[in-house]
Amino acid sequence: MLLKGLSRNRLITISYYKAGLLKTCKGRIYNLDLCQQILSIKDEHQQVCCIRLSGIKEIR
Repeated sequence: MLLKGLSRNRLITISYYKAGLLKTCKGRIYNLDLCQQILSIKDEHQQVCCIRLSGIKEIR
């Protein structure tokens, strides 16, 4: 259910942990790789941010 909701083409904000620090990324879903458990988000500057699913704290 959650993964189906992520596949929509809408602007989202994700708070996640990377290297022990809480970071935030805002953009649209670019790719969802379930084998490697990585979510890729493309921001408004067309830069891709890769986030491990296990590090996600909150999705808004």
